[in-house]
Amino acid sequence: MKTLLVVAGEASGDRAAAAVIDRLPGVQAFGLGGPALERRGVELAWDLRSSTALGVGEVGVRAGSVVMAWQAVLRAQRKRRADAALLVNYSEFNARLAPRLHAAGARVVWYGAPQIWAWREGRADVLRRHVDRMAVVLPFEEQVWRRAGVDARYVGHPATETAQADRAAARRLLGMTPYAAAVAVLPGSRPHEVHRLLLPFLDAYERVRSDRASVDARTLLAGGLDDRTREWARAVCAERRVGTVEVDPTVGAIGLLRAFDASLCASGTVSLEAVLARAVPVVAYRVGLPTELVARLLVKVRDVALPNILLGRRAFPELLQRDVRAARLAAALEDVLDRRAELALACNEVETVLGSGRKPSLEVARMLAPWLGVEAQAA
Repeated sequence: MKTLLVVAGEASGDRAAAAVIDRLPGVQAFGLGGPALERRGVELAWDLRSSTALGVGEVGVRAGSVVMAWQAVLRAQRKRRADAALLVNYSEFNARLAPRLHAAGARVVWYGAPQIWAWREGRADVLRRHVDRMAVVLPFEEQVWRRAGVDARYVGHPATETAQADRAAARRLLGMTPYAAAVAVLPGSRPHEVHRLLLPFLDAYERVRSDRASVDARTLLAGGLDDRTREWARAVCAERRVGTVEVDPTVGAIGLLRAFDASLCASGTVSLEAVLARAVPVVAYRVGLPTELVARLLVKVRDVALPNILLGRRAFPELLQRDVRAARLAAALEDVLDRRAELALACNEVETVLGSGRKPSLEVARMLAPWLGVEAQAA
């Protein structure tokens, strides 16, 4: 039987890859992933939680873990000799892996393309020679990659496939009152994001709550966080009288976000999930000074929030670097709550741009199926 190598080094990629595996019955798969792939019977040569569940200040340890993950994947590939590979996001790792796989005769599908339209467009030259198909998740990316000579196809965004509870059911699940306005606090899925964003997010919420006594909030803690970061976040939230919710890493936050009217969220996929759930986002992004200086030189886009990039305008507030302060966040959150009906229309626009009715996992499975000798299952 033919085999598939899967490499998904982040929680969102793990879920997206697992949805593809669901549509490839009987395929033997192995590689790098997390709980969602493990639940589908994928043999993990390396568990992504070993690399991502490390606390802030452990950069050296984290880098060493990535090296070990690299070695584990190469060992598994030498042993199993996969016929095809599904690489999901995790750009730096997978960009180095793709040439090796291609040289070994594996056909390569990349799901969730590197954002060459934002920075480092030279990566396209390398990937053009070593990626057979590029399954892109943002509509405009198809032409970007095709111009670079890559066989690219827009398949839709994996966030659109996740089932969402309705508002009433989500609120019951979270123990929230049916009618009060509610804010989701989403400080990120990596320890350094949580440590940089949670305190200003909670400070901003406290300011809004002092003006609007009926506003409720919950902090949603990503499933891949290390124990120390998780315990610190719980303690901080308890001091501020804000409840915490453990997010199932195999599902992600989107299933719960219907409960909320607005959100304070880290930049990334979660901002798009918040829009799709109509938890209108205030997006924040804060990195260290060295990273900021490099980004200023290399990054070509004005906006960082995916919903704003999709719309081509700043429909949703973004606060970056030194603007990530309680007063500015609170003002943006107040504005979002006041204009929620108007901003819900912008959420509708984002959903229209992404396209309704698409099944990204099925499209990706159909790319892989001929090389694996199976048929992709539509249901």
